[in-house]
This record gives sequence, structure tokens and C-alpha cells, in this order.
Amino acid sequence: MSISRALISVSDKAGLESLAKGLHENDVEILSTGGTAKFIADLGIPVVEVSDFTGFPELFDGRVKTLHPKVHGGLLHRRDSKEHVEQASQNDILPIDLVVVNLYPFEETVAKDGVTRAEAIEQIDIGGPSMLRSAAKNHDAVTVVVEPADYDVILSELDEHEGNTTLKTRERLAIKVFQRTAAYDSAIASHLNDIQETESSFSVSLPLAQELRYGENPHQEASLYGNFGDYFKQLQGKGLSYTNVLDIGSAAELILEFRRPAVAILKHTNPCGVGADEDDLRLAWEKAFETDRQAPFGGVIVCNRPLDIGLARVISEIFTDVIIAPNFETDARALLQKKKNLRLIQMHEAFRDTLSDPVIQSAPGGLLVMDHDTRALGLDNIEKKVVTQRPPTAEEIEAMRFGWRIVKHVKSNAIVFTTSDRTLGIGAGQMSRVDSCRLATWKAEQAGLSLKGSVVASDAMFPFPDGLVNALGAGATAAIQPGGSIRDEDVIKAANEHEAAMVFTGHRHFLH
Repeated sequence: MSISRALISVSDKAGLESLAKGLHENDVEILSTGGTAKFIADLGIPVVEVSDFTGFPELFDGRVKTLHPKVHGGLLHRRDSKEHVEQASQNDILPIDLVVVNLYPFEETVAKDGVTRAEAIEQIDIGGPSMLRSAAKNHDAVTVVVEPADYDVILSELDEHEGNTTLKTRERLAIKVFQRTAAYDSAIASHLNDIQETESSFSVSLPLAQELRYGENPHQEASLYGNFGDYFKQLQGKGLSYTNVLDIGSAAELILEFRRPAVAILKHTNPCGVGADEDDLRLAWEKAFETDRQAPFGGVIVCNRPLDIGLARVISEIFTDVIIAPNFETDARALLQKKKNLRLIQMHEAFRDTLSDPVIQSAPGGLLVMDHDTRALGLDNIEKKVVTQRPPTAEEIEAMRFGWRIVKHVKSNAIVFTTSDRTLGIGAGQMSRVDSCRLATWKAEQAGLSLKGSVVASDAMFPFPDGLVNALGAGATAAIQPGGSIRDEDVIKAANEHEAAMVFTGHRHFLH
């Protein structure tokens, strides 16, 4: 059975002219509403207003126009059911075989600055999703289109299949409808949840971005949802795994902390070495690499400047899993492409905007949702936050600023020894802070790096003097930490006894 009647109601008129002309050439009667009907009529194509089709006027400023039995009956009645066909005939309900609808631009509206609650609510489409769902439910007989990108597919199939579409196409388009309406409803729920003053709820609906090579382990399946591709572009290499995606996100967040040319090396989302330089990315790399020469093996390298041939030559000699940069210079990319499995990831500047999005983690029976820890807090007016007898030198302050930006990206308990432009030792994820200090000291010794004159950064308070004493005994001369322990006075006393400078930022940066 060929398509004889179509209902078109779209806010986005892209591609509508060719669609309407194609339907008219296939002798399809077109029903429409408002601005869509006028657009089609202005093309010289016959169009029937829905109010004329239903015999019922639009009401309430257009809020009610397609919510009518002649519309939904025309979509929902089964063509293969004798009873349905008889009921349709008895009630003067004609079949509608094609629905073309795109929804009011709710997401675009609420993305604008200063949009009011009333403006947002007026952009909640009711009739559109209702028609889409009715048509999609009955996709055995009805074709439903929610995106202009599918118009050409419909016209091609009308030509190839005697005025109808294939079941395979109708199934695919129906699935697309339910994905779209789910995302649309989620956007509405999220916005209303953000502005309401009563109890809140949380919902999320995201399209499949890609199937991943595997999960945390090869025996685990994994998928990536959302718009990852808007922020990162894979230029070459094997497909991404679950852990690759986690590493890429962690590396990108870390490198955004720095304005100077900087390079970081990460393993399992933990920074293993970070270096910065005023001009030379290669020198920044050397500082990062010297912290831990084993870490890059199978790890992630990220930089905040286009990766040039000088750096590419050095890191091409090392087995690395992922390299991330804002761009890759042509000769650098050509060299790195020789390693077919190496994943090159281009990071777009738009990624910075995602740091205002919430952090979502699975939890037993649900989700945990929190704000992003976007900024290294407590660095403003740092000179006024000194708690020791000796204030830090200008060089120590710069080292504090550098270390504090790094330690917030290290798994807690986190300890980082730094100068003003490089890491010297990093202790991550230990059960006690003193163990993290010992680990960081040991890593520095293994790398052949002296901690003399360094600054130690701690992501949370030193609960006892022992961790700080350990760090000072290893050579640190200053410390930056949140403070807030009931034994703060004991910790300060230990710092004064070692003639060390210490700053309390007043902000903790745990990372689990």
C-alpha cells in the first residue's frame, strides 16, 4: 500500500521545499499547520490545514491543534485489523501514512542567557511528541520522520518501492523517534529541575556515541554515550576502551590548569609527571619525564600546545598508549603515524565548557551527581594565608601554585613535591597520608631527583605532624595544604621547628 496522506509540522524548515515537492509529485495529500502550511502553500503546493481536516479549530493560542481523534486515529489504527478499519470508517477517520515533525526548539531556548521560566515552558512541545509517538508505535504501517536528514531517504524509497517505504526503514526511523523524544523530555526535566524550588529529581538520556573495544577488563563490554566527539577527535590508532576514555578526560582536565606550555604524563588517570616551560614544549616534556621514566610506558601524554616535531621525535621512541594535544603539526603527525596502534587524540577548546557539567557516577540502585571540581581553590591572596613564623619566598609561592594545581588531580591521599615548573615526586592513593609522603619521596629517589628546596602539596589536611615531618626531612622547605585538622597547631609547630613556610588554603581537593 502506498503512502497517500502525510502530516507535516516542523519548526526547522531546512529541506522542506524538496520534501513537499517530492510528496506532491507522488500524489501524496499534505496536511499541515500554521507556519508550515503557509510555507508549503507559498510553494504552490496544495495543502490542507489540520483544522479543516479535523473540523475543529485551533485553540488556546495553538496549544491544541493536532490533539484530535482524526489525527491520532489516522495514525494509530491498524491497517491489518478488520475491526480497526471498520471503526475508522464509521468515525470518518482517514489514514495518515507519513508524519514529518521536528519539535519546538526547547534546548536552544533554555541555552540562551536570561531566558524566563514562562519562555521555556512555551517551548515545551505537546502535539509534536504525541504525533511522533503515535506514528512510531504503528510503524508497521506508518512512516515517521523526526530529522530533515532523512527526507532524501523517504523520497528515494517512494521512487524505488511504488510509493511506499520499507519496513526496515520504518523501524529505524521509529527508533530514532523514541530516542529523540526521550532526549527532549530529559532536557525539559533537567531544566525544570534546575529552576524549581521543591524537591529535585535527576534524569539523563544520551545517544550512543560508540561501542568501546572493551570495559575496564577485556571480558567486560562497554559503550560510550553522549557527544564525546564534539570535544575529542581520534586521528589514528586502535579503537578506544573504557579506560582510554577515563584517561583522556582526566588528562584533559589536568592540562587545562596551565597557561604556560605544559606536558603531563598520566597512568590510570593519575599524574606521574608534569612539567612547564615559558617557551619550549620539549623542555616541559623533559621535566615531566624525569619525574618518572617508567610511567609513559603504556600511559597517556597530554600537552596544551600543538605537538611539534621536536617533541614527537622524543616520545615516538617510547611505547605510549594515547597522546592528546590541541593539534598535531603535519610533520609530527606523519612521524607518529608510523605507530599504527598509537592513539592520537585532538582535544578541542570546547572541552573547557564541559567543566560546568555535573560529575555523574553510578551508585547502588542509582546515580551520584555533584558539581565539577573545576578550579584550584585557595590560591588567591596566598600571602595572607601563611600560618607559620616564616613566610614563603616568592619562588616557594610559585611552586605552591604549581603543586596545588596538580595535587587536585592525584588520587587521594595525594602528596606532590614540586618546584615552580616541574614535579619531583608524587604519592597517590595510599591509605595514610604519611605513606603517600614516603611513596613520593621514594619515587623521587628512584628518579634521581633531589627534594632539597622543594614544596610539598597535600590535597587534604595533615591529620598528624608525621606526614609533614617526613616531607620536610626529605628536603621540602614549604608546604601547601587545606588545614582544618584538630591537630593543626601541632602541625604548624612542627613546620616552625623545621623553619618551614606553610600555607592553609582552606579548601580540600579530594579525588577518589
